[in-house]
Amino acid sequence: QVRLRESGGGSAQPGESLRLSCVASGFTFGIYGLDWYRQAPGKARELVATVSRDMSTTYADFVKGRFTISRDNAKNTVYLQMNSLEPEDTAVYYCHTETRPNVLSKLRDYWGQGTQVTVSS
Repeated sequence: QVRLRESGGGSAQPGESLRLSCVASGFTFGIYGLDWYRQAPGKARELVATVSRDMSTTYADFVKGRFTISRDNAKNTVYLQMNSLEPEDTAVYYCHTETRPNVLSKLRDYWGQGTQVTVSS
């Protein structure tokens, strides 16, 4: 069974940092890309950052230079280091991957339960 479990959310003041973690299980972690999305109240879920199987990364314009996504294949974990946080970063952050639990299954989207990040002074 594919599972994604986020942690590390919480409250921060503008300019501070937080690091999110997402521990994955139930699939071959190292051969799939992973993403962080976020959803603010009343807004659509949006892609924040992606790390591919070869460690290449992409970022949404609104986090470039402030957030860093990384992965540790030995720990089946993907991270999101968030620096210089802004109130606009307040949202529930979700870990996501498109994967399959075994070769007989179809690829499908999997999501974690989300972790709340609140940035305010």
